[in-house]
Amino acid sequence: MELNYYSPAEIAENYYQIGIKKASLPVAKQFVLAIMAGFFVGFAAQGYNEAIHTISSTGIAKTVGGTIFTAGLIMVVVAGGELFTGNCLMVISWVGKRISLGSMLRSWAIVYLGNLAGALFIVFLILNSGQFDFSGGMLGAFTIKTAVYKTTLSFGKAFCMGILCNTLVCAAIWMSQAAKDIPGKIMGVFFPIWLFVVTGSEHCIANMYLIPAGILAKLNGSWAAKAVEMGVTAEQMSALGVKSFLVNNLLPVTLGNIVGGSVLIGLLYWFVYLTQNKEK
Repeated sequence: MELNYYSPAEIAENYYQIGIKKASLPVAKQFVLAIMAGFFVGFAAQGYNEAIHTISSTGIAKTVGGTIFTAGLIMVVVAGGELFTGNCLMVISWVGKRISLGSMLRSWAIVYLGNLAGALFIVFLILNSGQFDFSGGMLGAFTIKTAVYKTTLSFGKAFCMGILCNTLVCAAIWMSQAAKDIPGKIMGVFFPIWLFVVTGSEHCIANMYLIPAGILAKLNGSWAAKAVEMGVTAEQMSALGVKSFLVNNLLPVTLGNIVGGSVLIGLLYWFVYLTQNKEK
């Protein structure tokens, strides 16, 4: 009887071919699929904010929000998309000498920029949809507060939270590859992503929506005033901008995501399942 799932060793072997396919995709197709993935994740991030912005308990909020945010990666896996954080697993094909370092880095760059474009498109649509006026403008204020929190993390904290996040994201991608049917893929994705959200880890692509949305939301005086009522200081509001987004958050989180996905999942599983056992 044929099993309806792949073993971890089979997943690892399959990743050689997955990495080759990703690296050989035409640039235009990679970029469009990356835009879709950024769009899906940005949409999920907005859904997360909408679900929790009136919940005072942090634990309950993250538990509820995590169930919503999982939709982002589920859409990427099932509908199709190229997500930078998941593509950190291409390192398996590189160390296995199936693709070159240059082709992997080129693919990462194209997908990263496409993810950014997709996330910023969602920012534009949400900002102009009137959704930040929900709950008397509290959603707009919460969006600002979230962006301020993320851009005031220390480099070390953001880096470590990035490692934690993409260890779980790539575990979710890995588990989805075990399944041969859509329900199995959804279940494989759901719980690791839920866990990463509940633990408050940092995802660079989600932040490509969450922080720019906060930067633009602060330009609305009503939302900014409500953010101050929520505890955001004038100094923090003033510091929230493109520089703080790129330097304080996106850089350390991206580096952490690369370490978590490429090293703690990709390289370790490559070593376990794809290197020869030299023990006597």
